[in-house]
Parts: sequence; structure tokens; C-alpha cells
Amino acid sequence: MTAQRSADSALPASYWHATFTPPVPEDALPAEIDVAVVGGGLLGCWTAYWLAKRGVDVTLIERDVISWGATGRNGGFLTGGAAMGYGAAIDAFGRDAARAVWTLAAEGRDLAEQVIADEDIDCDFRAPGILSLSLTEDGLESMRRSLDLMREDGFAGELLDRQGVQALIGTPLGPEVAGGALAPDGGLLHSGRYLAAIAAAAQHHGARLCRAAVTALLPHGDGVMLSTSAGIIRAHRVIVAINAWSDDLVPGLAGLVVPVRGQILAYKPTTQVFPTGIGTDVTPTGEYWQQTPDGSIVIGGCRAEAPNGDVGVRDMVPTPDVTRTIEAVIPRLFPELDGLRVARCWAGLMAFTSDYLPVADAAPDLPGVWVTGGFCGHGMPFGPRVGQLLTEAAATGETPAALHPLRIGRETLTLLSPPDVLSEPGLVFGSE
Repeated sequence: MTAQRSADSALPASYWHATFTPPVPEDALPAEIDVAVVGGGLLGCWTAYWLAKRGVDVTLIERDVISWGATGRNGGFLTGGAAMGYGAAIDAFGRDAARAVWTLAAEGRDLAEQVIADEDIDCDFRAPGILSLSLTEDGLESMRRSLDLMREDGFAGELLDRQGVQALIGTPLGPEVAGGALAPDGGLLHSGRYLAAIAAAAQHHGARLCRAAVTALLPHGDGVMLSTSAGIIRAHRVIVAINAWSDDLVPGLAGLVVPVRGQILAYKPTTQVFPTGIGTDVTPTGEYWQQTPDGSIVIGGCRAEAPNGDVGVRDMVPTPDVTRTIEAVIPRLFPELDGLRVARCWAGLMAFTSDYLPVADAAPDLPGVWVTGGFCGHGMPFGPRVGQLLTEAAATGETPAALHPLRIGRETLTLLSPPDVLSEPGLVFGSE
């Protein structure tokens, strides 16, 4: 791979891309391959890594640069759970399914830390915890319920009163903060360097990383034919990991996995006051931020200010309405923190589902193809473990039982319309 800027230089650069130039895949694309992984984001890179480690002939195909989509434009959080509180997940899916999903996320978070150490990855990884703030007493009680259920099932978390929250933050709290919940093993990292290193490790273990746009998948004999901008290639099996663009290659996911624009900004470096990652619900669609080692504050959210919550939007450009609302979050909650100056604003595409659970399953009507996406802004913990399980699927031809909660045919997964995600649950522990 070479370190070059994205082909689409008109897009605003994220903090991660501005401080680490994303690499461009440059291996030659072969005419025939065993396993093709489409997409150079989190799930694609992790799947290619595990396939290469297993000794499988794998080629990752990315149309632009590594981390071009959601991973290179996110908040840099690595924590457990999904896009709702544990209590809400139990109510929606039952306890066994909720426990299984949380287990996938916990295993993925642990795998990420292990591989960061094993591969000697320099990505500013640290694990100070992730703090979810409650702005109401009712919200704090919801957190308490989720935490009680989580602890019963072996997942860690600590409820904090207002004083406990203040002890973790280096600037006085505003009057709204009632308390919070701490995920003690929650991690933070530099998303660009992290994913580039996973891709490089996959390449080191034998994966090819190629640059091309895949435009269609067609069953062909006992394999799959991929139509690409570099010509036709044939693969025995294919993993599609393009998230917000999933329905471009897997039409059966149209309306089930839907693009959603997330908008973020970074403040210029300032005094360190936020040692943990933080999430809260100033708006119905939630907010989240971390302070990086250089003192920059990366903060995103506030989709509720956009028409239809930015659901169905494929334009990765920030808008003034959402940006203004993001800028108001920290001054509102921490009124004595002065001197914040915006350094840059950007946007990226997440993908959502109607039930806030991702998809990882055999692709409908495409034999030999598996697809994953729809992580609802919480893909970072799932990526390593789901990639490992997709590796098993590609190697054996059978979808592992551990992916059953993420199957496409589950009853709770329905067609999604924009208002369905306007009231999004909270970051880690969530509201009920």
C-alpha cells in the first residue's frame, strides 16, 4: 500500500485522515481468487486479516482508500454493547439474544486489544473507560436497570452519581448532569492509524489489497463472478462489507440496511479535561466525544437537527444546522470550559437497521456470498469478532451459529423508513 490522499479530495477530511494519510491499496488484482472481501473498512479489513492468518488465499478490494467510509470518519470509540441499552435489548429480542449480541461485542473488543498488542499497532489505544451521561433522574434509573441486568449476565458497568461523574471530568459540570454509567473497559484510539495497521497486518500475513470498484456480483458455476472497474474476476466465495452501500451489491438488503449520515467536528487542542470517552443524549439522536492525546476534542451526533435525521442521505458533507447544534453541546454541559475553537468539520456514512442490530449472514439469492453491515454507529467492537466468524463462513461454506442473532431473516428486522431512527437509543447503556 502507498500513503496517498483519497481520490475524492473534495470531501472534508476527518481528524483521523488529517493527522494520518490513509493508505491506498496497490496490489495487482488477479483474475481468479479463492475469497474476495469487498470493502476496505472495519469489517473488510478484519475479515481479510483473519482469512490471511488462516492461510486462505484472500484479496481485499477497495474502491478508494483504507478507512474511506465510516471507520475513518467516526469518533474512535472501542467499547462493548450495541446501539441500545441492555434492558431495551432484552425487551426487544429476549435475554438469550441480547446476551449473545453483547458477547459478540465483548469478544470483539478483547480481540482488538489483543491484536493491537500482538501486531505492535501504534494507534493511540488506551482504555480509560467510556462514560454515558444522564441528564435526568429518569434516565439514570434506566441506566441502573440496564447495569443490573448486565452484571447478572457477566458484563461490567458502574453507576455513578453526579459527584462520581465530576471526579472523572476536569471541568465543572453544568446543572443538567444527573449522573452516569461507566463502561470500565471502554477504549479509545486513532481510527485511521488503527485500520491502516490492521490492513497492513493482513497484507503481511498474505492478503492482497487491491484498488477497484466492484459493480456487480453474479453466481457463476460453483463460485461468483465480480464485475469491477478493473475487469471481471472470479472468486470461490465473497464477503461483502461495504455497510452503507450494501444494497449496491446485495439488492436483498434494500430498505433493511439503510445509509445514515453522521456529522462530526474537531476542536483545536486544548487543556486535557476528558480522560474517558463520553456519550449522552442532548438531542434524541445522541452525542459522543473523546479528547485525543494531542488535546483535540472530537465530537459528533445531533442528527435530530437534520431533515429525517439524515436517514437515507449518501452525501458525506456536513451541514450548518447539525454543526451548530454539535458546537452547543459542550458549552451547555460544561459552561466553564472556555476557548473552544473548531478546527474542522466532516461527515461519514453509517448504516442502520430497523431494530438497531447489524446484519451478518449469507446474502439473499447470491450463493457463495456473505454480507455484513448496519451496525448503527457501533461497529467498532463487533468488527474483530464478526470478521472472525465471517472467515469461518468463507472457509467452510456454513454460517456459524454465533451469527444467528444477526441473521437477515429475523422477525425484528423490517424495512426502515426515516422516522424510525429519529429517536435513537443512547451510546453505551441507553435509555429504555
